[in-house]
Amino acid sequence: MSNNIGDPGHGHSPAAWTAVVIMLVAVTLGVVFYWFDMPALVWASAALLVVGLIVGWALAKAGYGVNGSKYTPKEH
Repeated sequence: MSNNIGDPGHGHSPAAWTAVVIMLVAVTLGVVFYWFDMPALVWASAALLVVGLIVGWALAKAGYGVNGSKYTPKEH
């Protein structure tokens, strides 16, 4: 019995994983810096969040996205 439901592979790419990891680190650091009342570093972590978004977009444009030329999906 096959469980293949036609998943288009949303987010299962190096571009998506890289972007999400960078953004998770940014949010985590932002919360820690907010807790310790370090506003400059909170804003720096917000900037890192934007960097994660840009890195994910750039990697997707470079072919590492879900339908990119340099990405080969894993077999299920």
